[in-house]
Amino acid sequence: MSTFQFKQFSIQQAHAAMKVSTDGVLLGAWVDLNNVKRILDIGTGTGLLALMCKQRQPKAIINAVEIDENALIDAEANFQRCPWSDLHLIPGAVQNVMVAEPFDLVISNPPYFNDSLKSPTLSRNTARHTDTLSFSELVEAFVAHSHSLSRFAVVLPCNEAQIFISVAAEAGLSLRRHCLVKTTPTKMPSRSLLEFAWISGVMMQEELDIKQEGGAYSADFEALCKPFYLKMPD
Repeated sequence: MSTFQFKQFSIQQAHAAMKVSTDGVLLGAWVDLNNVKRILDIGTGTGLLALMCKQRQPKAIINAVEIDENALIDAEANFQRCPWSDLHLIPGAVQNVMVAEPFDLVISNPPYFNDSLKSPTLSRNTARHTDTLSFSELVEAFVAHSHSLSRFAVVLPCNEAQIFISVAAEAGLSLRRHCLVKTTPTKMPSRSLLEFAWISGVMMQEELDIKQEGGAYSADFEALCKPFYLKMPD
């Protein structure tokens, strides 16, 4: 599907290697945007997370970084035709980004494959493998672009999430929210939604089932995602 239609915006994805995914939608719907005025989206891809955050927080200024030229084509088109302004696309690696003012939130649906077999497609490797952006480099980017009250949100498979939590802890970050995502109530968790902060405190842990055993979406999933998915009634 070359275009994915949401309620308030659409995602052209003909060029980007990584298409709209449940992972990205969950993170964009779940992340805490309270008191957030400046957002950095690292590895924006099609621009999905940036646009979801903009729908939820229309007054926020959002900078979206993307290294892949094909993904940039889609992200630029999606930003241009969306109903909001103050969305800024930054081509290149986040390691090279120079921004004077820090961000209240850094968000990312990052690459996470380390040793798995690579795709023959360079763009897909860039989007999926940590060669171009390791977990340490991603955490370093947050450190470089954050202030004392900033938050850092990512989505990862559960095994990789444990590695990421350790890397973040070494940098002095505290895990404040952790949502374990399961396909159905009887399945093991497959994804982790993580939110870190500089300020330590009690971590809030929760679980989310995407579907009920019968195959219908769960009430919690619908409540979280219905502001975005076109087929979910308000």
